[in-house]
Amino acid sequence: MAYWLCITNEDNWKVIKEKKIWGVAERHKNTINKVKVGDKLIIYEIQRSGKDYKPPYIRGVYEVISEVYKDSTKIFKPTPRNPNEKFPYRVKLKEIKIFEPPINFKDLIPKLKFITNKKKWSGHIMGKAMREIPEEDYKLIAEK
Repeated sequence: MAYWLCITNEDNWKVIKEKKIWGVAERHKNTINKVKVGDKLIIYEIQRSGKDYKPPYIRGVYEVISEVYKDSTKIFKPTPRNPNEKFPYRVKLKEIKIFEPPINFKDLIPKLKFITNKKKWSGHIMGKAMREIPEEDYKLIAEK
């Protein structure tokens, strides 16, 4: 079993929560193709800057219940940088836990093993749709 941190925005977090589907862009298909049924996903919502500032949050924990499949149905909101993106590589999910209120990710940074540079922590996430994390980091977050 593997553990994954899945990076999304506020709009697509709502889609994940409602439809219980995780999807990634075409360019991330090699990463999602490593995901297996039974793997655990932690949903990380990116922070928002400016006047609408929100810190980065951990929103929920899910278990993968399907093989990776391709579906270009438009359910996710594309990013401004890539307005035609449909996040077609997907897996179906089973909800394990939703954090209400969400967990402020910055509070976890000092304890997370996968973040080796605590000052420049965003480099461990930036540009990725998802990344594998150690089991002990998964447990630290999931047991909050």
